[in-house]
Amino acid sequence: MSSGTPPVVLSVAGTDSGGAAGTAADLTTFAALGAHGACVVTAVTAQDTTGVRDVHAVPRASVAAQLDAVLEDLPVAAAKTGMLGTPEVVRLVAERLGGRRLVVDPVLVATSGAVLGGADVARAYVEHLLPVAAVATPNADEAAALLGRDAAPHDLASALADLGCAVVVTGGPDGDPAGEACTDWLALPGHPPTALRHPALRTTNDHGTGCTFSAALAVALARAPDPRGPADLEAAVAEAASHTLAALHRSRCWDLGRGRGPIAHTFPHPTASRGDLR
Repeated sequence: MSSGTPPVVLSVAGTDSGGAAGTAADLTTFAALGAHGACVVTAVTAQDTTGVRDVHAVPRASVAAQLDAVLEDLPVAAAKTGMLGTPEVVRLVAERLGGRRLVVDPVLVATSGAVLGGADVARAYVEHLLPVAAVATPNADEAAALLGRDAAPHDLASALADLGCAVVVTGGPDGDPAGEACTDWLALPGHPPTALRHPALRTTNDHGTGCTFSAALAVALARAPDPRGPADLEAAVAEAASHTLAALHRSRCWDLGRGRGPIAHTFPHPTASRGDLR
């Protein structure tokens, strides 16, 4: 790769017609962090800030053709998954991307509450994809759905890490009555979970937060010397959390849509006015 060429990071996810989550969030996050984004579309959704109106799953053969087109032509340094939709596509992704610097965001339920993956999809994640991923980034509800039981976030992280990948269970103001801090739990296989605390931000403009965090983590892992090493992994998680918090700050006063507004996918540009960057 010639000097100055950006790393290539691949998104395997569904679309969001409202531009807040899915491939829209992934590609803009990659660009904001200096990576070239490629994408494989697994589903086309009709959604806005109020909910998901329709989901059209892309056939497995078409997903496979997209993966072939990207992997045969571009030097993919890292990849991340979002909505995969069907067990067949989950298994396909495990076959084609397993063992790479792969971040799995197990999207099972949309911010609006719409179910984007049932029990068969969750089972395919556990049996096929998580064991070959570098990192998984479920929230507490997704982690519980994957394991089929409720537990404390740090216990969920440990149990999922037993499958073979590092796990970041993203959380809210856990244990902080004032709501001023969030706690994520990072668990590596064979290690006790680590609490990663960072500032909380009260906002209703948070649609696409999970996608943005996992996309930022994929870019950080693309550049990490040892993406499975505890120090590099913790640094990558902190970098992704910082980027996501900054994006939430930019969108906190926006007035977009009738429901939960989008997290910001804009980023500071020298030609933008001060008002555009707030």
